[in-house]
Amino acid sequence: MVMQKFSSQARPELLEEVRAVAAAEGRQFQSVLDEALAEWLDRKKGEAPRPEVLAHIKASIARHRKLYEELAK
Repeated sequence: MVMQKFSSQARPELLEEVRAVAAAEGRQFQSVLDEALAEWLDRKKGEAPRPEVLAHIKASIARHRKLYEELAK
């Protein structure tokens, strides 16, 4: 994959959090930033939720079906 450099600005606390995530996951800053931008664009495009999110929703429904049915009444 070809990467392109760019320059921008962000709030210092956001950059610190991104750097902390990158460090905690043993990844480079640009890798985390690239992932964040891709996910943001997916949401903006209205694409389907990520597969892991759907899996969690399905598991929750299976686990709490009776509760959800009662709450829906």
